[in-house]
Amino acid sequence: MAVSSINIDRQAVDALTQQLVRVPSLSGHEGELAALVADAMRAAGWAVTVDAMGNVIGRLGPEDGKTLLYDTHLDTVDVGDRAAWTRDPFAGEIDRGLLYGRGASDTKASLAAMIQAGAALTQSHVTLGGALYLAAVVLEEPCEGLAIQEVIEGQGIRPDWVVIGEPTNLHVTRGQRGRMELCITVKGRAAHAAAPERGVNAIYGAARAIVGLELLSQQLNQDADLGNGSIAVTEIGSTSGSRNAVPDRCTLYVDRRLTVGETEAKALTELRRALSREGIDATVTVSEWQGVSYTGMPCARRQVYPYWLTSPDEPLLTAAVHVIEETLGYMPHVGCWEFSTDGVYTAGVAGIPTIGFGPGEGRYAHVVDEQVRLQDVQDAARAYAALAVRLLGRAK
Repeated sequence: MAVSSINIDRQAVDALTQQLVRVPSLSGHEGELAALVADAMRAAGWAVTVDAMGNVIGRLGPEDGKTLLYDTHLDTVDVGDRAAWTRDPFAGEIDRGLLYGRGASDTKASLAAMIQAGAALTQSHVTLGGALYLAAVVLEEPCEGLAIQEVIEGQGIRPDWVVIGEPTNLHVTRGQRGRMELCITVKGRAAHAAAPERGVNAIYGAARAIVGLELLSQQLNQDADLGNGSIAVTEIGSTSGSRNAVPDRCTLYVDRRLTVGETEAKALTELRRALSREGIDATVTVSEWQGVSYTGMPCARRQVYPYWLTSPDEPLLTAAVHVIEETLGYMPHVGCWEFSTDGVYTAGVAGIPTIGFGPGEGRYAHVVDEQVRLQDVQDAARAYAALAVRLLGRAK
């Protein structure tokens, strides 16, 4: 049977995408969606397990032989100001081929496409020569890499290849910058605001720190593929006895993006030197994210995520490009993501060949009126099915 004869049920793809968008699934509250996804996977022919963290894991094909893992996530960010939306973020409204709603592109479209790719393989009586896994993970938005690590290490799944379903507009990505979240605590000395000269204003020190960070940002590593390292101050807070007192402490939270050649140690050293040059009394620490999965499992992770970059001649990447060209009829662009994904673990830590391919556009993620073209979801399902056959082959 030729790959071209594997038929995707387009109406089923559309219906499932709409159904997924209609179920709110904020990080830590994915339980309802996880149950729906598990049922949809089973109906599509996947063998399904749900791990202790609440990740939904499907498998097609035998466990011996090569292993391909499709990774996408259940959770979404919040909708923000509902009044800013022109459509109900949980109605799954379809208008002229576009489906609107929170999670439409990030990443419920790829989840629907992956599930239905499995259904197409099952209904076409394709028996794969290796294992195809689909991991629909939790808590990706606040802590990427955490849940897929639980899937791979906790379940003993060691894939030969990973495809991440974050939005790529049906092109291919092969890497991303890493990131760190840092906390800079600037120290001062309290005094009555009527006599500020008796104290040391921590906010003034923080202002000098921000200028130092702005200067440092112009000196960071550059890379032709991943882009430049970057620094952004994202949150500021101070403490004082009252609004009539000089604050004795000011805290800055910093988003630091890491490009090729940049490590945690290098980033911390550069930052501390910049603060020292400005004569600022401050401490710098790496933030820690803490949360609880919808199953009640406590989770924590230091906010350090490495960059990763898959070789342009990696067989997974070349296979994906050929499949897209043959199945969808165009040569995809190969680039890199601006944002961070589960690849920080699969490629950055575990060293598994990883690429990205998914429906939806990154510019619609995390914004009002998030949307995805349903035709693209259908096309993604076709490509996911074809890539599984290309990499895993058919059982003999």
